Amino acid sequence: MPEYTPGHARSGLDASLPPLATWPNQFSGYEITIQIPEYTSICPKTRLPDFGVITIRYIPGRLCVELKSLKYYILGYRNLGIFYENAVNRILKDLVKACKPLQATVTGEFTIRGGMKSVIEARYQRKRASRKTR
Repeated sequence: MPEYTPGHARSGLDASLPPLATWPNQFSGYEITIQIPEYTSICPKTRLPDFGVITIRYIPGRLCVELKSLKYYILGYRNLGIFYENAVNRILKDLVKACKPLQATVTGEFTIRGGMKSVIEARYQRKRASRKTR
């Protein structure tokens, strides 16, 4: 089999995916956890399917992610060639861009392959606005 290439490493990062819709949040000080037990994608090198559970935990700011759009967004990965690590980080990046949470964690727990199980976790923490001193 040929070596891993920079193309394999970047695969899926710029692919077009369905947009994430949002709705106005009405409360503060709570966490939302969404578990997606049927995540699938394709290994960009072997072209074999990958399966896993994606868990999204976030503390919303002014917006919450709309679940139907999230479902279609995740379904967009089904035929996408992307590594586990890239998928988890891309999901986090796209979630942060869409709903600007105060804090977010995306965890991917992937099925055993070759006797090994991979768990990938990516985190985001909104930076506090800096105060100007006089």
